[in-house]
Amino acid sequence: MTLDVNYIRQQFPILERKINNARLAYLDSGASAQKPNMVIDGMADFAKTSYANVHRGIHTLSNEATNAYENARKKVANFINADEGEIVFTKSATESLNLIANTLGASLKAGDEILITELEHHANIVPWHMICAKTGAVLKWARINDDGSLDIDDFKANLSDKTKITSFAHISNVLGTKLPINELTQLVHNFGAKVIIDGSQGIVHEKVDVKSIDCDFYIFSSHKLYGPTGIGVLYGKSVLLNELPPFLGGGEMIETVTKTNVTFNEAPFRFEAGTPPIIEAHGLGLAIDWINKFDRNEINAHEQSLLDAATNGLRGKNKVKIHGNTKDKAAILTFSIDNIHPHDISQILDKYGVAIRAGHHCAQPLMARLGVSATARASFGIYNNMDDVEQFLNAIDKAIEFLG
Repeated sequence: MTLDVNYIRQQFPILERKINNARLAYLDSGASAQKPNMVIDGMADFAKTSYANVHRGIHTLSNEATNAYENARKKVANFINADEGEIVFTKSATESLNLIANTLGASLKAGDEILITELEHHANIVPWHMICAKTGAVLKWARINDDGSLDIDDFKANLSDKTKITSFAHISNVLGTKLPINELTQLVHNFGAKVIIDGSQGIVHEKVDVKSIDCDFYIFSSHKLYGPTGIGVLYGKSVLLNELPPFLGGGEMIETVTKTNVTFNEAPFRFEAGTPPIIEAHGLGLAIDWINKFDRNEINAHEQSLLDAATNGLRGKNKVKIHGNTKDKAAILTFSIDNIHPHDISQILDKYGVAIRAGHHCAQPLMARLGVSATARASFGIYNNMDDVEQFLNAIDKAIEFLG
């Protein structure tokens, strides 16, 4: 059985748009995926019929909203094989990473080491720079190989008794490299350090089981998983979450407040100060319901076929260089064209209805490792088809013709 992509595409109204009188070939899902009607309509219906603040009220609307919010937490937990109390809702994956950096990282001392990789997004770099500046800890980097794979030997060489925290991507947002997260987690735990995984791309392209991985924290966002913006997820082992200090102060995260003292709620509520993203949580739950209608293996096979076709098409073109050539990579295709700036490539492709990403992709250390200042990136989702690939390749020919 294969995916009925035509049926899937009909559920995404934005794909009916014309861009510069051309059909839209949306190849920027790695930045943010489009939303199906089930999410769009479900969020609108919730706002029309059941919206209220959560947890604090005892009236009907508040009870309905609270049930919907907590049901979304349950859906997320089931989606990654976690317990409900291990799921914290934040405003983004970036906030989740900052939360962990500022709570787990607060206990670091001068000389302690944090290990990351050259593949990381800025959201998994900048918070660690900031914590190192505050604590005197040292940020270490594991190298990558020329094909974009992680240099496992170098990762091992950087581990020591000084290593207290490791934080790495499940899948690179630039190269599509899939890191061996189970193996890395075991290596890190052998040194007694904590494992944080940035799953912003991994949650989309892989079936995630946090108990099987045994990571301490796993982080992702909703908007790359066909859900709304404005909500992210932090999974943490229950015992660890309850040991961490709160990140923000305010309502909901307290147990008691007096003029002289404050005590804090248990996890996950101790990390959800203030009014949370209520409608967005409901939308994330709906996105998970939607994606669960399909077989993940079929999704992966479909995306891989698109990646293979686009990759083979680019390899046949003069002046084009593909960055990241690991086997079994995710459906992310990053490339350069000699003497053409990626921004110019993107602008030309947009004239033909093709939406791609151009720039440093919030990964400047990786750009430096690749020896470029910027690249172009096409990223594929469940709704893309071979027509999108053909339109992309034809537009690349136009860009080379006009600018090359």
